[in-house]
Amino acid sequence: MNLKNNQPKSWRNAFAVYIQPRVLSMIALGFSAGLPYLLVFSTLSAWLRDEGVERSVIGFFSWVSVTYSVKILWSPVVDKVRLPLLTRLLGQRRSWMLIAQLGIMGGLIGMASTNSQTQLTLIAACAMLVAFCSATQDVSIDAFRIESTQLDYQGAMAAMYVLGYRLALLVAGAGSFYIAEFYNWHIAYYVMAALMSLGIMTTLCLPAPSFEQSSAHILKDTLLNQVRDAVVHPFTDFFSRQGSLAWLILLLIAIYKMSDVTMGVMANPFYLDLGFNKKDIAEIGKIFGFFMTIAGAALGGVFVARYGVMRPLFFGAIATASTNLLFAFMANTPPNLTILASVISADNLSGGFATAVFIAYLSGLTSSGHTATQYALFSSLMTFPAQLLGGFSGLIVDRFGYIDFFIYASLIGLPAIFLVAWLWCHERRSVKASLFSGE
Repeated sequence: MNLKNNQPKSWRNAFAVYIQPRVLSMIALGFSAGLPYLLVFSTLSAWLRDEGVERSVIGFFSWVSVTYSVKILWSPVVDKVRLPLLTRLLGQRRSWMLIAQLGIMGGLIGMASTNSQTQLTLIAACAMLVAFCSATQDVSIDAFRIESTQLDYQGAMAAMYVLGYRLALLVAGAGSFYIAEFYNWHIAYYVMAALMSLGIMTTLCLPAPSFEQSSAHILKDTLLNQVRDAVVHPFTDFFSRQGSLAWLILLLIAIYKMSDVTMGVMANPFYLDLGFNKKDIAEIGKIFGFFMTIAGAALGGVFVARYGVMRPLFFGAIATASTNLLFAFMANTPPNLTILASVISADNLSGGFATAVFIAYLSGLTSSGHTATQYALFSSLMTFPAQLLGGFSGLIVDRFGYIDFFIYASLIGLPAIFLVAWLWCHERRSVKASLFSGE
């Protein structure tokens, strides 16, 4: 046995992983993945409202983002289907990445070229194209990242991807608002489309993954087995491990983010209707809010390490629902930048905290044999019902006003609070029973 190989790496060698070209490339790919998301969600909501589109219509536009929740439906196609010519030139992963990135760029150019007053249907079609291609890109990039290098590098690859993704959210959020403030929304979306070239150039320059599997010949029974392993087995494994609690856990996953997502659909239109300009929203709502989200996520990680998952999960549910009431307070006050900053700080801090804790909770629900598949399924369940309900946000605002809407957004968080409390108590009783039984 070579004992030298079992020794831990030096700190110098450990940090040296971040200067590897393949690792650094994940910043650009993360940026390419993160850029389209806000452009078909909250940034698009602000654009439409700024140009006088009815809030009920804006609410329905949020359904475009549901595409991200159902990408698991076509992920086997991205995994196995070879694209003519492109796959031979670029390989399975990069060919799908490239076609998706070109689709995103084309969709953004289409959105930038339309008139929001007379061509809403065309904007919706282009937004759907962007969302579909963006979700497809996510699937192919994840596969590329996993297959690109050995296990030792995966942590660094993921870290660089997250960094690029967060930078893209800043650009698509604050950057778009700045451009729209000094020029217009059409120019903003043209600029965003041009920025997709960063991901395209990176895709073209990168070598094919080291461990990419060939998909030239797929037998029917093999595909059926893959479908069974990807969908049936993860569910049966989950229900066998969780027993009678399985349905309650799935219900919690479906409703935990409802309060936050429902409020988020109308956040940017609310700021504009209240009288804040796009520069204020960019500086406070996007940049300042971004760093508060990061702080909340870091705080959530500390609380999980200190107290476990259930107690922070309960606190996060309360905080998310409670901070929505602050928006109801702000709706009844004259425009004030201090109040705006305070409310956004509280909302983003609680949102970041709750998200980090919830991800930890979902991660703990997976089993070692089905980690990726179960987490993907949980993620879809987490976002789909919330986004579906969020589509009606504009109708509620038009009918009852912003104050009642934010109270409503807070109240729909109550079931999650009660359900977390019940599961937490059940877990404590189970631990006590195990201790008394000597297990």
